[in-house]
Amino acid sequence: MGKVVMYGSVSVDGFIADENDQPGPLFDWLSSGDVPLDESGHLTVSQTSYDYIRPYWDQIGVTIAGRHVFDLTDGWDGVPPSGIDHVVVVTHRPMPEGWSPESPFHFVDGVEAAVAKAQELAGDRIVEVAAGDVGGQVLAAGLIDEVRMDVAPVVFGSGKRYFGSIQAQHLLENPDTVIQSNRVLHLRYQVRR
Repeated sequence: MGKVVMYGSVSVDGFIADENDQPGPLFDWLSSGDVPLDESGHLTVSQTSYDYIRPYWDQIGVTIAGRHVFDLTDGWDGVPPSGIDHVVVVTHRPMPEGWSPESPFHFVDGVEAAVAKAQELAGDRIVEVAAGDVGGQVLAAGLIDEVRMDVAPVVFGSGKRYFGSIQAQHLLENPDTVIQSNRVLHLRYQVRR
């Protein structure tokens, strides 16, 4: 089984979006360089960011996200983001009307079921968990192996928290990766067991 990694871009004060679900300048680093990060040509980063992010993205087999993110992105128009094979959506609601059950999107109730389904689909590849409420729930359930953050130089003051509404303390190891790049600080922590 592959690792379960919580990942997202975050403000210095710990937010992944403002109160209106807008990321503001959190993703400016994804267009601040001259190296294409994907085939779209829309994402261009510094060579330093590319050397860190691209190998990670290439290892992701499945992303877990909440229904809120799924709805905000309009289900990524039925195509998983960044070349990922499958998306597992944590939701208490049924699959959207007209959505094909053969699509690479899987709708499950609860984070434990989401991680189990994602690991089944990912095999030995990484299961990525989107930061926010669902990510915090997966961390609280003890199912996250690693936390990755792309820290943008902005302070939001309020908004949607990186770890969601997590209510307990969770210890991480010292960061094993700290990379300063253009408009971003890449951090990686192992979760202490």
